[in-house]
Amino acid sequence: MINAAVFASGEGTNAENLFKFFANDPRIKIKLVVTNKDTAGIIARAEKYKKNIQIISKDSLENYADQFIEFLKLEKIDLIILAGFLLKIPEQFIKAFPNRIINIHPALLPKYGGKGMYGSRVHKAVLDNKETESGITIHLVNEEYDKGEIILQAKCPVLTEDTIETLAQKIQKLEHEHFPKAIEKFL
Repeated sequence: MINAAVFASGEGTNAENLFKFFANDPRIKIKLVVTNKDTAGIIARAEKYKKNIQIISKDSLENYADQFIEFLKLEKIDLIILAGFLLKIPEQFIKAFPNRIINIHPALLPKYGGKGMYGSRVHKAVLDNKETESGITIHLVNEEYDKGEIILQAKCPVLTEDTIETLAQKIQKLEHEHFPKAIEKFL
């Protein structure tokens, strides 16, 4: 069985979707939720599913990465799933979990990736550039923002009447449908 840790900074809808999808799967256990915000919605969602929660500050993640990696290894974590985690993953994590850190991005990379490109910022850029399609990219994490090997991409049309909110809804639907399927490739 694979033990996974989900890292999230926001509301946690993708994380909750994964909790439900893998609830009775004997191949994987989502053992731990890590967040960098003590007010994040992911905390209530994780509590609802009785997940162990760790709150780690940006400073701790950067300056005490080796200690946190040791904690993850003591917890027997095999896979790290980034579900809206907004901090950059330190290199030590990438070396400690090679090809075992997965991220979901709300655009078709390589477009609209990089530092600061998340959530509504991505959707606004897609709309501002009058793209005719958008989507999601699920990829491995490496040392550069949004540059890791692509595991899966899924697309949706962008209509002239779309707003940031309607595009976000389309993207979230793709995320909920495809993120669990991409993770299954690692089981």
